[in-house]
Amino acid sequence: MKTPSSLQSLMEALRILPGVGPKSAQRMAYHLLEHERDGALRLSVALHDALERVHHCEQCNTFTEEPLCELCSSPRRDVSLLCVVESPADQLRMEQTQTYAGLYYVLLGRLSPLDGIGPKELRLERLIRRADNGQVKEVILATNFTAEGEATAHYLSESLKQRGLRVSRIARGLPVGGELEYVDSGTLAQAFIERRVVG
Repeated sequence: MKTPSSLQSLMEALRILPGVGPKSAQRMAYHLLEHERDGALRLSVALHDALERVHHCEQCNTFTEEPLCELCSSPRRDVSLLCVVESPADQLRMEQTQTYAGLYYVLLGRLSPLDGIGPKELRLERLIRRADNGQVKEVILATNFTAEGEATAHYLSESLKQRGLRVSRIARGLPVGGELEYVDSGTLAQAFIERRVVG
């Protein structure tokens, strides 16, 4: 039996989600069409709405509907601290620890020469200009403890220390090879509290 082309397209679209293979995509597609047609419509509208309204903050790169995100525009944040994370999901995890009151810079990736992602692709000069604005006193590197995250942290620490900035790295309370998005809040909070000066 041939799968209808629109159903096949739905399954292929669902496969772009992380961890979703052919069987999972098929299960999701059938579930949405059999049992959750209203939910599927809400999902479609919400996805369309998010794509139309959500963009990156002009200052830190996280997701927002305004030119500046809520954290960058808050007068209560400590402008002398700048925490560098790889993704908006990592930033959210850091905020959930309730241990940090400074500002953020979201890299939207990490250095990965094998994938053709270097300092230029990550626009690291923008981060360095922001850190060197005269207000920032400490840059906290909270990249993941993967090979790419470590390489990114090393590159940034060298570049930022040359400008006389204090650079620290979150402690290794996190598992090596782990990603912030999947770490429990207590472990992440402890790693943040026990961060160390680089070099």
